[in-house]
This record gives sequence, structure tokens and C-alpha cells, in this order.
Amino acid sequence: MGDWDALYATRTKNMRASEIRELLKLLDQPDIISFAGGIPDPALFPKDAIKAAYDAVLTKNADAALQYSVSEGYRPLREWLVQHMAGLGVACSIDNIIITTGSQQALDYLGKLFISPGDTVLTTWPTYLGALQAFNAYEPRYDRLNPEQGNMTPAAYREAAEAAGGEVQMAYLTADFSNPTGETVSHDGRIRLIELAHELDIPLIEDAAYQALRFDGEPTASMLALDCERSGDINNTRVIYSGSFSKTLTPGLRVGWICAAQPVVAKLVLIKQAADLHSPTINQMAIHHVAERDFTKQVEKVRGSYRQRRDYMLDALARFMPAGVTWTKPEGGMFVWVTLPEGMDGAALLAQALKTVRVAFVPGAAFHADGSGKNTIRLNYSLPNKEAIETGISRLGKLIADEMA
Repeated sequence: MGDWDALYATRTKNMRASEIRELLKLLDQPDIISFAGGIPDPALFPKDAIKAAYDAVLTKNADAALQYSVSEGYRPLREWLVQHMAGLGVACSIDNIIITTGSQQALDYLGKLFISPGDTVLTTWPTYLGALQAFNAYEPRYDRLNPEQGNMTPAAYREAAEAAGGEVQMAYLTADFSNPTGETVSHDGRIRLIELAHELDIPLIEDAAYQALRFDGEPTASMLALDCERSGDINNTRVIYSGSFSKTLTPGLRVGWICAAQPVVAKLVLIKQAADLHSPTINQMAIHHVAERDFTKQVEKVRGSYRQRRDYMLDALARFMPAGVTWTKPEGGMFVWVTLPEGMDGAALLAQALKTVRVAFVPGAAFHADGSGKNTIRLNYSLPNKEAIETGISRLGKLIADEMA
């Protein structure tokens, strides 16, 4: 067998297996209570509507559904998204939208578009693990964003990037109910980030995968909407909005989108042409059929179910976690972020939890670009039911108390 490692491109040295994807394999073990994956509940998928959509598409427009198509995406779906974005306060045209194969592909394309080896990406500590995986292939360094506590000055960010041999090229974060913490950036925090992006003259990627899943509190305008207001026109903005149907309709069809200034979308079209030509047309047609008829009703159903489960988890954490353990209280999304006492290691706790109490979660260090946050863990509440949440959190709380003793 040859030495394949010697033949790989240098960018592969930063590629790591996703701890979350590896943990998903545990779902096949029936005695495991899993709070690990950020997985929508399949019981909530609009299965009948999706079946009707495919039947309609294949009955009325099979030739187009099964044929090659344009890289920008299915025009009626892009037109629907223009109206959807307008409802979020973003005035745009179809030239500002490209369909991607899920929002993960969007992150990969944006990394490919903006990052050269040694360049700096600004992101929160912690941040979405999938974003780090997507960007790592393009060999960046990372610097820290602090939306609420205050960021470094533009000059300081530039100096740090130049000292490392590159430039500040991009900023990324989830502003609403973030993965992994469940926290939401305030209006003032968003304004500060937009101003920073303009001062640094860099794109600011707004990962909006969870934006529709608000349970409580007043909605905060998207960063792209705020930047449109500041800049007067979407084509003058620095914010790039990455959206997805995975958390609202279904993840299996892999349909996401990017909404951004037209020159950015035009470059992304070239990347998509070279990568996969276009996202599957039949899936785009089916998503459009369902979204046009059932999107609002489906989102309300998902919100209601996840709100209940969030409440179950917060109640169980309050009853079963020992003193010294803290957690976030998200107003939406899918996740609670738990901070363990200093010195406790989330990865070691996971190994013990799998062995003794059969509970799975994701250790927090995976979400930190610098590997810090070892005393944190992420819990997901969108998939487990009330009984599993009650049992799993009680077991986990007892294990943590025993480890602290």
C-alpha cells in the first residue's frame, strides 16, 4: 500500500472528522439517550406535502425536473425566496440569490471564495463546528469576535493578521439561537459587527439556519436587513446571508440558499458550475411546492414542538444539575450550552457518560477554533422526547455531581 499521506494537498492537514457526525452513529444503539446531534424530529417533517410535491412535479414537469439546469437555481424557488427575504426586511432580486446544496455547501463555497492560506477569519468562541470544518480546508487562522463584550479595533485585527502573514478576509457567526450556545446577538451587537465589517472592508457571513425557530421574545432584525438599511441597497452591503430549509421543512432534500450583493452571487455561480453544476432540480421544485403552500404552517408546528422540549430540558436542568453548573436559556433554536466547573473536561465526561449512564452529548472544545472550552458541552433538545429528556438529564446530573465529589 502506497503512502497516500505524502500525496495529499497541504490543505488536508486541517481536515478533521466531525465529532457530531461520529456521535450520530450512536443513534443506532437503542439504549443510548442522545442529546448529541442537531437533528430535526422526523415526526415533524411534512411528509404528505413532500409526497404530493414530488407527484405534482413528476406529473406536470418531469422533463425539467430530471434534466440539467442552471447553476443559479430553480427560478420559481428563487422568486419565492425574494419574497421571503422581503418579509425579513431585505429588498433584493433573484440576481441576489443562489441555491446551494444545503447551507453547508454555502459555507464551503464562501470559504473557497474569500480565504487564502494564512488569512484570518473572525468568528465567535465558540462557533458552529461545521463552519470551522468548511473553512479549515482553505488554511486560515482565526481571531475572536465578541459581539456583546466588545471587539478589537479594526487596526488591531489587521495588525494581528499581518503579523501572522495574511489579511483579515472574512467574519462569520450565527446571530440567532446559535449552534452551539443557543444565544442570540443583540441589535446593538449586530450593528457593531456590521460597522466592523465595513471598516475592515470584509464580508460578514450571517448563518441564519435557525432564524425561523424563535419561541419567545421579540425578533431582532437580520444583519443583512440592518446592513441594507445602513447601505441603502443590498448591492452595497457587506453581509452575506446563508439560509436553509433543513430546520424548517426537511434536511434530507439538502436545499439552502445565499442572499448577497450581486457581484458575490455571480462569483458563487462560477464556483457552483465547477463544483456540481447545480443543486438537484427535482428537490428544488419539491421544496418550492411545499414552501409556497405550507411554509408558515410548518414553521409554526416546528416551533410549538421545540418550544415544549426546550422547556422540558430547562426544567430538568434546574432540578437535576448540581450547584456550580450553569447553562444558557435560549429563546429559540435547538441547543442548550452547559458550562461545567473549571477543570472538568467535557470529552472525558462524555466517555464516562457513554460507558456508565448511556447518555450522549457533544463536548464543547470542538466548537472553539483554538481548542479551548474544554469544560463545556452542547445539549440538543429537538429530537429527544419528554421522557428521554427527563431520564437523560437526571442521569447526567448525577454523573456530574459524582465527578465533582
